Amino acid sequence: MTAAKQPSAWRDLRPRVLSAIVMVVVAGACIGGGGIAYTLMVLLAMGGMATEASQLFRQPVRSWRGGLYVLWAVCAGLSAAYGHWSYFILFCISACVFGAPLCAVMCVIIMAGTALLWLRQASFWPVLFVVAVVVASDTSAYMAGRLIGGPKLAPRISPGKTRSGAAGGFVGAVLMGGGIALLSGLGGAGTALVWGGVLGVSAQIGDLAESAMKRALGVKDSGTLLPGHGGLLDRFDGLVIAAPVAAAVSLVVPTAPFWTAGLHDLVRVIVAGVPG
Repeated sequence: MTAAKQPSAWRDLRPRVLSAIVMVVVAGACIGGGGIAYTLMVLLAMGGMATEASQLFRQPVRSWRGGLYVLWAVCAGLSAAYGHWSYFILFCISACVFGAPLCAVMCVIIMAGTALLWLRQASFWPVLFVVAVVVASDTSAYMAGRLIGGPKLAPRISPGKTRSGAAGGFVGAVLMGGGIALLSGLGGAGTALVWGGVLGVSAQIGDLAESAMKRALGVKDSGTLLPGHGGLLDRFDGLVIAAPVAAAVSLVVPTAPFWTAGLHDLVRVIVAGVPG
């Protein structure tokens, strides 16, 4: 890498790091404190992502349709916050009134918000695990891609992403998963490595999916709220996929942290669900 190219490659690192620090402090306080602060943070995030989505699909928030779309996401989050967990399905299905593209994005937002509220019920560790793994995946992918470079991962979808970055993100997610499990003292460090990898891959899939959506719409970022990151959809594109995956796994081991679920637990649930 030449001296002329190096500043260009790293030009967005400073605002990216600074905004990430602010998000970590705010999110960390809300996740750790739980209660109203955490619920409000999730609701604001759901409303913010819905706002960006409506604007991306040319539905201004000030219009009745755009405003209703944002309200839809917030009401779905409020429903989950009050313990009506199964209602998210109704909110997802009925969102079809906004058309297929907006309905698809709404389903992702609702499932992510519901999952984050669900995972915070017993303690902050499950949420911290998911968030830390997603952040580790994103950061490791960014650093590995910048330092190593190499062949592109999906040039037609996201020209900036490399295979080395994807590999680095996976390794970072695996290590972070094991680290959080050890730090929590709740056991399951071995299986946590596996679930860290699964969530890391899920986060990368979410990242690529959001990139594909933006490319189809002809936009670079979903918004400008977060310097160095773009909008909320840009920042949380991995989390909105990883959180529902973690929530689904938590149903397999309802009395233990989700990362302790092993293959035998998954097989037991599958067998129990087979008729006869």
